[in-house]
Amino acid sequence: MRILLLGRNGQVGWELQRALAPLGELVALDRHGGQGLCGDLADLDALAATVRTIAPDAIVNAAAYTAVEKAESEPELALRINGEAPGVLAREAARLGAWLVHYSTDYVFDGSGEQPWWEDAPTGPLSVYGRTKLAGEQAIAAVGAQALVLRTSWVYAARGGNFARTMLRLAGEREQLRVIADQIGAPTGAELIADVTAHLLRRVCGVKEASGLSGTYHLAATGETSWCDYARFVLEQAAQRGVVLKAGAAQIEAIPTSAYPTPASRPLNSRLATDKLRTTFGLHLPHWQDGVARMLTEILE
Repeated sequence: MRILLLGRNGQVGWELQRALAPLGELVALDRHGGQGLCGDLADLDALAATVRTIAPDAIVNAAAYTAVEKAESEPELALRINGEAPGVLAREAARLGAWLVHYSTDYVFDGSGEQPWWEDAPTGPLSVYGRTKLAGEQAIAAVGAQALVLRTSWVYAARGGNFARTMLRLAGEREQLRVIADQIGAPTGAELIADVTAHLLRRVCGVKEASGLSGTYHLAATGETSWCDYARFVLEQAAQRGVVLKAGAAQIEAIPTSAYPTPASRPLNSRLATDKLRTTFGLHLPHWQDGVARMLTEILE
């Protein structure tokens, strides 16, 4: 199997390099490309040419415009990368008979209510980022290629910056923290996303009967929490490991989203129902605390 991975240096892309390597020949590109290949999703023609040159059996698109706030002032660029490029990849995948794996987000929903979102629930993105990610989903669906669109939420990794690292840094600098408590979701590790992706590709690639598995699936860790309780869990774990900080879990004040205005509106309810993924592919998704605790072990010890 030959796999083209786009966005190799992102949080998910970095883990995908590890998880996909045992499946076959892996060509992993960042946006700078190299050797005449293009991994830049903003260059649609060159992107299509790269897919044709490599002729992969599977395309895994871990690249995206993810600057949620900046997207409000760069809607055209965000749409090209998040909305138009996935359509190009889907068309090239269909031409080759290849599978496409594409990652989307809880931001395609309006965040209303308190029930988990199912894959077929009405969408209603609140931000440019959310609208462009939804456009990407729609572009893939319009082509009708063999594709797995995986919506996920609150992604983190031990590598690079993340919410946990930010909380640890701030707790080392301040005696009191204020963290949003009315946004609910499930922190989901890049490592989990990568491993599930490898499992799915192993299941579908080269299997004629697998075409019926195409579609949208929700991929998130089990359970739910708020950003505030997530932060408290991080500081509790740090304390158990003997890390000395100015602020502990008890010094985190819960605040509403309205107290921390941002250019882009965020969904309050980011709960994703994962029953379809778990049932279809026979998967067990671990609790969010398991993944976060493991990540903290890596960065603290």
